[in-house]
Amino acid sequence: MDIQKISLQETVGGKTITLQTGTIAKQAGGSVTTHLGETITISAATANQQPKEVSFVPLTSDYRERTYAAGRIPGGFFKREARPREKETLTSRLIDRPIRPLFPEGWNYETMVQTIVLSSDLENDPDVVAINGASCALLLSDIPWNGPVSAVRIARVDGQFVLFPTFEQRETAELELVVAGKKGALLMVEGAAAEVSEEIFSEALSIASQAIDSLCALQLKVLAASQAAGRAVAKREIKPVKAPQHVEELVTARLLKPIKDALRAKLDKHGLDSAIKGLKEPLKTELEERGKSDPQWADSARWVSHIVEDILYRESRSLTLVDRVRPDGRGFEEIRPITISLPVLPRVHGSVLFTRGQTQALVTTTLGTPGDMQVMDVLEGEYKERFLLHYNFPAFSVGEVRPERGPGRREIGHGALARRSLAGLLPPEEEFPYTVRVVSEILDSNGSSSMASVCGGSLALFDAGVPMKAACAGIAMGLVLEAGKYAILTDIAGIEDHNGDMDFKVAGTRKGITGFQMDMKIEGLSIQILKEALDQAKRGRLFILDKMDAAIAKPREQLSQFAPRLYRLQIPVDKIGALIGPGGKNIRRLIETYGVSVDVEDDGSVYVGGVDPLGCDQARAEVEALTMEAEVGKIYKGHVVSIKEFGAFVEIFPGREGLLHISQIDTKRVARVEDVLKEGDEVEVKCLEVDDSGKIRLSRKAVIAPGSELSSPGPRRDNDGGGGRGGPRGGGHHRGGRGR
Repeated sequence: MDIQKISLQETVGGKTITLQTGTIAKQAGGSVTTHLGETITISAATANQQPKEVSFVPLTSDYRERTYAAGRIPGGFFKREARPREKETLTSRLIDRPIRPLFPEGWNYETMVQTIVLSSDLENDPDVVAINGASCALLLSDIPWNGPVSAVRIARVDGQFVLFPTFEQRETAELELVVAGKKGALLMVEGAAAEVSEEIFSEALSIASQAIDSLCALQLKVLAASQAAGRAVAKREIKPVKAPQHVEELVTARLLKPIKDALRAKLDKHGLDSAIKGLKEPLKTELEERGKSDPQWADSARWVSHIVEDILYRESRSLTLVDRVRPDGRGFEEIRPITISLPVLPRVHGSVLFTRGQTQALVTTTLGTPGDMQVMDVLEGEYKERFLLHYNFPAFSVGEVRPERGPGRREIGHGALARRSLAGLLPPEEEFPYTVRVVSEILDSNGSSSMASVCGGSLALFDAGVPMKAACAGIAMGLVLEAGKYAILTDIAGIEDHNGDMDFKVAGTRKGITGFQMDMKIEGLSIQILKEALDQAKRGRLFILDKMDAAIAKPREQLSQFAPRLYRLQIPVDKIGALIGPGGKNIRRLIETYGVSVDVEDDGSVYVGGVDPLGCDQARAEVEALTMEAEVGKIYKGHVVSIKEFGAFVEIFPGREGLLHISQIDTKRVARVEDVLKEGDEVEVKCLEVDDSGKIRLSRKAVIAPGSELSSPGPRRDNDGGGGRGGPRGGGHHRGGRGR
């Protein structure tokens, strides 16, 4: 039957969120449109009817932005949306992370939650809207799921907290985070800050939690209204497939004690993996042989790995909660040994090898010109990004074999987290106009390679001479929570991440937090425990910063000899055309002649960059000359470029010619111009007039006989490029004579 539209709304922080269902996408398992202002998304949740033999939740969260939502047509040749942009990939992860922990154990039906942005008012970001819509769609479907989940974005602007801030408000926010959770419990936190304190961070979480409770209640109202309207959907029953009891008893009896012993042996990652493999494989072989002759044990070998994983999960958690010991023997706040080497690559502008325990990152910094900035194409339009951070995770870092197919969601997400943590510490563009690229190559991984990338990125930027505001370190926090007992762990290793309940990454300076990301594997976390984790993370962060300061305490005074020198000049906007020249002729000549790059911005900013300082100086002088204005009364040294019957045209600086009339060539009468001048001659002339159309009238006679003609003598000015070596230098040199 046709379902009547259900539309309910809730106001939080002065913003109205509306959920609608019942009229569109009826064949999906559950569907809903979510509205914030004139930004609208549609979310649909559907699961296959047949299960898959997997040991994880086969969930795919997919978020896509249609450019028609913002009244735009896609760029490119095909004029349609193709592979997801970085924003779409990050938002897909943002949706996935809070909803994944709430699927019941044993759910192995392939599930997809899709979100499409239908309308964008260019004020409200659809990403957080989409999390609420995805949750409501799951709630309305036949998929067994322990929701609802709600999410808000909260920012601190001018000292005040703002829920669902606009894009404009976010530009000036000192704190911005996305918080998702259930009623009374948090599931995900992600965002960035300008060195804010843990107290401000905690206050933001408390405000966000109250809004989350209200939005969760709204979703439950939508569910109740849908059921009342006749769309009551029964949730599917789950029948988890378990190992036969006799197989589980045998494996437990044989391997429980050896696994306990292995966990208490303080082995590293490879040592523990080898020990567990040495226990599993002989038993699997034994059960395979037994199954050939005894039907009761047929196919029993396939359960060994599952049972061992369960034992490892229980015993590693018991070791932490009961024995108060970590698998590698560390104390709860103890950080693994840290070593720092820099620089490590001879031709790279900045490089460091950062090692913490069995996690190792080779991080490099490359400085480029404004022309190297990346053009970012997002729903709201295009913009240029001057700071790039790319994270690579090759298979050998965890001893695996797989081909490299470009960055996946994990690589993009980890890189975005590290970038957020460092971006706010870069100097302003007007002070340091370089494009900056940081690349983190993970060479070994056993716990929080993203935070190693933050530490390594900060060190590599220091090594490159980037005048950062402060050093930045990152730490990954873990949690084991069971039956009212809990343990917060600093600097978690892989096994603690895998078997724990929380992965909370915090990055910052000595002054405060700059970046963070929290994910839960259980159904929520109290704010009180999160506050304790924040305090413990601060102590760990300060410890790492001490180690980093011992390696390099401040940015290097000099840039690498292989880094480009970059000069910034400001020219009148109406002179941009003269600088570029017809068809880009002038710009191309500068680039080819001096081996430099020349980038011109719409506001008249000109950036001259190159490795050769002399070439940069010469090119900069020509840029100044090309955009100079002739001044009446000044004397210029020019070159005769053409001879006419009525006089000669003299180029007084590149691209600017004036007329030297035959009557102004000499103090005595000149019959023919060629009697005194020829093309290529160097001649000193005085500027007599610049008319309204920009035409210049020159006089050689006024130089030969000062006081003659119409103008009084002016100061002599050689055309050495507009001020010469001692003239303006686009704002001056920056730090130790290096160009900006």
